[in-house]
Amino acid sequence: MSEGFSLHRPHPWHGLSIGPEPPARVHVYVEITPFDTLKYEVDKASGYLRLDRPQVSSSIPPVPYGFIPQTYCGPRVSALSAGTTRGDGDPLDACVFSERPINRAEVLLTANVVGGIRTTEGEEADDKLIAVLANDLVWGQVRDVSELPRALVDRLGHYFGTYKMREAGAPTSVKVHEVYGRERAHQVVEASIADYRELFLAQE
Repeated sequence: MSEGFSLHRPHPWHGLSIGPEPPARVHVYVEITPFDTLKYEVDKASGYLRLDRPQVSSSIPPVPYGFIPQTYCGPRVSALSAGTTRGDGDPLDACVFSERPINRAEVLLTANVVGGIRTTEGEEADDKLIAVLANDLVWGQVRDVSELPRALVDRLGHYFGTYKMREAGAPTSVKVHEVYGRERAHQVVEASIADYRELFLAQE
């Protein structure tokens, strides 16, 4: 039996590793692709992908969108986001730039963290990390979000500013704030790892 083999499917949030070199190089579990007009997310109890809702607006994620395993947006993540009192209670979201289209979800990939977008919903911190696919022929050498085309980063901000609309054209509860670089993004990853370990591993 090979090292690390699991007889049963591991839970994508709790059973997969954070990645080879966190906070710089992490694993991302993809929930949504740029081809999806429906919002999918991992069911926290079962670990299977479930349909959360249809997207009301015509906006779709411009890059694969998922989360970093064994992370949690709790008080430490909130402390890095001005005006919030708590994290959103989910794993840390991540969006991954890839030159080749990734057209299927439930894919685990390795990515380099290069920045993030600070978004909030009410008093909750809900950061969206920006990463590039490791060893990607076009984006693989990017080390900071400032090296990405601004138009592509703006599309991400527009998506998150509209993806929770309940009716077309209606106000959304999500606020999109500033884009930040690699150094702060690494701080957010480290905070989410610490939040996860305190909540889920402290009792072991």
